[in-house]
This record gives sequence, structure tokens and C-alpha cells, in this order.
Amino acid sequence: MTLIKSISGIRGTIGGKPGEGLSPLDVVKFTASYATWAKEKSGKAAITVVVGRDARISGEMVSSLVVATLSGMGCAVVNIGLATTPTTEIAVTEEKADGGIILTASHNPKQWNALKLLNASGEFLNAEEGARILEIAEAEDFSFAEVDDLGAITEKDYTDFHVQHVLNLDLVDVEAIKKANFSVAVDAVNSVGGIAMPALFKALDIKKVVEINCEATGHFAHTPEPIPENLVETAEIIKNSGVDVGFVVDPDVDRLVIINEDGSMFNEEYTLVAVADYILSQTPGNTVSNLSSSRALRDVTEKHGYTYSAAAVGEVNVVAKIRETDAIIGGEGNGGIIYPTSHSGRDALVGAALFLTHLAKSGLKCSELRKTYPDYFISKNKIELTPDIDVDGILVRIKELYSNEQVTDIDGVKIDFADSWVHLRKSNTEPIIRIYAEAKTMEAAAQLATSIIDKIKSII
Repeated sequence: MTLIKSISGIRGTIGGKPGEGLSPLDVVKFTASYATWAKEKSGKAAITVVVGRDARISGEMVSSLVVATLSGMGCAVVNIGLATTPTTEIAVTEEKADGGIILTASHNPKQWNALKLLNASGEFLNAEEGARILEIAEAEDFSFAEVDDLGAITEKDYTDFHVQHVLNLDLVDVEAIKKANFSVAVDAVNSVGGIAMPALFKALDIKKVVEINCEATGHFAHTPEPIPENLVETAEIIKNSGVDVGFVVDPDVDRLVIINEDGSMFNEEYTLVAVADYILSQTPGNTVSNLSSSRALRDVTEKHGYTYSAAAVGEVNVVAKIRETDAIIGGEGNGGIIYPTSHSGRDALVGAALFLTHLAKSGLKCSELRKTYPDYFISKNKIELTPDIDVDGILVRIKELYSNEQVTDIDGVKIDFADSWVHLRKSNTEPIIRIYAEAKTMEAAAQLATSIIDKIKSII
């Protein structure tokens, strides 16, 4: 069994002894700690918390525990049930709540679940806030409400609200999408995307929607992370269904992957690139992605005459950099679109609507649109570590070896070369160093990664 307590929340495999897996006792303790922090933060004795969940098998059980614990802490609860992560984020601000808890292990397999924690702005907590919750949990420094002060529980559905919110965005051109007469396919891996994505396409008046794995059962039809090796069957279905574009989302619908009409991959790194290209063609402004995302976003941003900035890996870091640089679009290369005009969280519904608008206005086939962007290829590698290895020392040595190149050290070490880059960072959850390299060909990217790996081994 696995239980991981971090500043971003608590996640683990369902079952096992308390403290070893994500047991009911761990869920209650962490929820009570979060409620205590949220009261501290708000300065109020009575607060409101929104709770939403993806469709994984353990979701109903974990949700019952979370909702009851919040009520037991004297919190009013708005339970929105089956909902995407961005839907829950939007619901927090719409309800003027003091925070939110999303029950999802994102792209992890079905045995996992997690409590992801939001502040009153519907955004993930920063490191200091997360550390405070861990401190409260460790000390079990929380106190439950007396009987007359138990929190009321209200049940609402926010999917339709979220869909309408997307349609109301100025740069989502509903008429252009209707006029294009698109047919689309969507693979929702048997989670809440199977509810939200077809609802969006219906609202956009798309007449033909091929639904793949859209029953929200939590029994994932394939490995849920939306990367090419997990989407071979999906791509074949899309190729044979005669649609204009295929979309794939992860279980909590904050990542959007596009598949071309011919079954080829648009590439998850290029979801953000394409959406940013459209946004920048309509609105002046800067862009942001994390250090491990494709250089193609920088190229497209500079083509429009604006500035690209890189953030440390992690959604909260990307959002902070978006604010710092006054960026109008940002995200991550895993298919995560953050459009601040909508809200400051990754949102596959927003991404799909903006992409369909872009595709409609381009007049191109999906595969043709992809060819308008510069080609880069990323090689993703890792080195297993033993406890005696000084990871920080290795990163310092690599930085020294490449001091003549452009080096960024806000999150591990990233070295930018003329037409390629390599990013080394230690994992927060595994004893490994991740090594991502990008170049104009996959062979060049793999060679760059191998050369760095060889240097690390020589240092060790």
C-alpha cells in the first residue's frame, strides 16, 4: 500500500492499515486538518467548502467520509458530486466558498485516490499553506463541532454551469464552430469527462459526437494517463469513425489531448501551442509553461511578437508565473490549458472550445493545422537513485559543466542549447532523477538525454 502526504494534498492506494494506504482514518484526519486550516485562513468559525469527485470506484466512499467530516467540523458543505477538477474550481468561486476539496487521483490507476485542496479562489494551495495542513494533521490539532453547530450539507450539480461559462468566453466563437459543421470523438476513460465533454459538444451544437469510454463507471478502459502508448485503440477508432477531430481527457478532465482526423497524434505538447496561437492572434500578451514543456510555445509566442516565460513544474507555479508576467495564456505540456480569463486552473473544456474555434477559423484539417507548428520531439528518461547519492551535488556539478550555456535552476537544472534543451529534476515522489530532453528529431533528443545520463553516471 502507498500513502503520500505532500504540500499539494494526500494521495494513496485504497485500503491497508492507517498511515500505510489511503484508509478512512487518514481521509478523516486530513479533511479535519484542512478544515482547521481553512478556518484559520478565513478568520471565521463557520466556513463553506465545496466537494467534487471524479468517477473512480472509491469516489463515493471517500466523498461520504469527506463530506461527513467537514460537517462534523462545523463547515457548510456544497457537494457537487461527479464533477471535473475545473468544474469544482469554478464552483468554489461561484459559491463564494472558503475552499474546496477535489477527490481525484488524476491520471493514476483505479486503486488510487486523493484529496486535492483548493483555497477560496478555487486554486491549489501554495507550499506554505500545504505545510501548515501537514503540521495540523501530524499533531492532530483539530476539534470537532458540538451537535448544534454541525455544518449543513447542500447538493448541487455544476456541469451545466461550467459548460455555459465556457460558451460565454469571448474567444469561444460558437457560431464559427456551428458553421464548420464539425464531427468529433471523445475518449473520457470512463470517468467524469464522459458527462462533461458530451454536454459541451451538445451545447456547441455539434451534430455527430462519437463517444468512446464515456460511461462514468470508474472502471478505466485503458491506462488513464492520456499519452500516445495508452491511446493506440482510441486512435484507431477515431481514424475509422470519419470525424474531424478526436479529444482525450484524463479522469479529472484537466488535461486535453488531441488526435487528428487520420488517427495520428496532434501531440499533447501541442494542445497548449495551438490554443496559445489562437489566443495570441486575437489578444496581445505573454505566455507561460513549465520548464519541461516544449519550446514550440516560445517559438509561437515570439512569432506573434510577445514574451514567453518558463515556470517551475507544478500548476501552482505556472499560475504564479502567469500573474507575475501578466500572461494571457499558460499551461503545461501534458495537455493542461490555463486560460486566466476563464479561471486559473487547467481546464479541458475551455481548451476544447478554444481549439475548435481555432480549427474552424483556420479552415484546415486537424492534421494540416498541426503541420503549421514547428516540430520538436521530447525524450523522457529517468535514473534510479540509491539513498547514498547526493542528488543536489549532482545537479550543481551538471550546472558547472554547462555554465557556458543558458542555464535555469529554479526547478532542478535546465540547459538551453541553440536548437535543443535538457531538464534534470529530482522527483518529489520517487527516488529518481527525471531527465527530459527536446530536439528537432527524436534521435537527437534521445542522444542528448543519453549524453547527460552518461555524465551523471561518471559523477556518481
